[in-house]
Amino acid sequence: MDKRERLGSRLGFIMLSAGCAIGCGNVWKFPWMCGQYGGGGFLVVYILCLLVLGLPVMVMEFATGRASQASPVRMFQKLQKPKGKWGFWGYVFLLGNVALMAFYCVVTGWIIYYFYKFAIGDIASLGFVPMITNPTVNVVFLLITVVAAFIILSFNLQGGLERVTKYMMSALLVLMVVLAIHSFRLPGAKEGLSFYLVPDFTKINGSVIVGAMNQAFFTLSLGIGSMAIFGSYIGKERSLMGEASHVIVLDTAVALIAGLIMFPACFSYGVEVDAGPSLLFNTMASVFNNMAGGRWWGTLFFLFMVFAAMSTVLAVCENILAMVRELTGWNRRKGSLICGIGIFVLALTTALGYSVFHFQPFAEGSAWLDFWDFIVSTNILPIGSLVFALFCCNKFGWGWDAFMAEANAGKGLKVKAWMKPLFTYVVPAVILFIYIYGLVNFKWR
Repeated sequence: MDKRERLGSRLGFIMLSAGCAIGCGNVWKFPWMCGQYGGGGFLVVYILCLLVLGLPVMVMEFATGRASQASPVRMFQKLQKPKGKWGFWGYVFLLGNVALMAFYCVVTGWIIYYFYKFAIGDIASLGFVPMITNPTVNVVFLLITVVAAFIILSFNLQGGLERVTKYMMSALLVLMVVLAIHSFRLPGAKEGLSFYLVPDFTKINGSVIVGAMNQAFFTLSLGIGSMAIFGSYIGKERSLMGEASHVIVLDTAVALIAGLIMFPACFSYGVEVDAGPSLLFNTMASVFNNMAGGRWWGTLFFLFMVFAAMSTVLAVCENILAMVRELTGWNRRKGSLICGIGIFVLALTTALGYSVFHFQPFAEGSAWLDFWDFIVSTNILPIGSLVFALFCCNKFGWGWDAFMAEANAGKGLKVKAWMKPLFTYVVPAVILFIYIYGLVNFKWR
């Protein structure tokens, strides 16, 4: 394999890491989960999960990647003690990244389809169910997503992924602010903002806490090594607590602004906030159909959704590509071609899961998308985050002293000695408890 590539700037690193975190999790999944779990109360628990669990785990991922100078499939092997058995988890992370793309690329294809339909003005017949049950639409727009991603990734890191992500992320933030300002001026904005920002603590229960933790890990792409790979691409000029804080602030800002766009609009037009996964598609299309200049506002909205979704597709596919290249020694272009074909074939299960490949893994109405999401969000993300916590903070892994030295190298916020009990005991204990509670109460049938 070629000499390890480097990112060209600190801004590139922050934007690329934030791009991996920011995506469908912020604008598709966060609003519908917030709506289903009662609004403001879920938001409070979600932010607590980001601070108490998300920030420590992100610092651990960055540190593990930077110290090992390897992809997730090899990093534990490089840092573990002699005769350690941690290398197995690298392959679990590879599986997690692939399983994530098995449904995420399809959802991205749906977003590109909606953007296309709004751009050409053909929005009268748009609907979530007609779209997901149309095999041609699903396969064609999945193919567009995968081909676009791996064409970009076939170029070198600075010329391809870093440059494209910086432009996409900047455009994303500008578009979101414009749309949020527009939503504030709608007639039902006050009620929507009250539902979203004023917490009702009586609605907080175990399911809300499980959902908030899983959403925190999902939106930050934690637990599958997606952040570790970017840690391996940067130098030691900046400490990692500060860099992780910047990424989480950007990610949370996008999720919060997404809610500021959607909930005032939903209340203004009488749209149900607990519509679930179809919220972004059915309800926002209805909103845009009922507002002046709706076609153009809808085009802008789904354009920024394309930016958000593709930034995550690019980042996770880069992770997969780096791991495969490290295992095989392939160059970037050969690896891009083979990985692209593999992800496309696997994602066909989700793309055709509502039309050709019928499969009900859990409760009534579940399909391939729910199966892949269960593998990733419910299992690998929390388990992987637990593994990072155990590996970084204990003598039988990498060890607290080695982790803290790596995390604190460079200028910026530092991991303090008093944080050791939080990182070593609180984080893994909370993750394990919420994970087990979630499995026990999962709607299997």
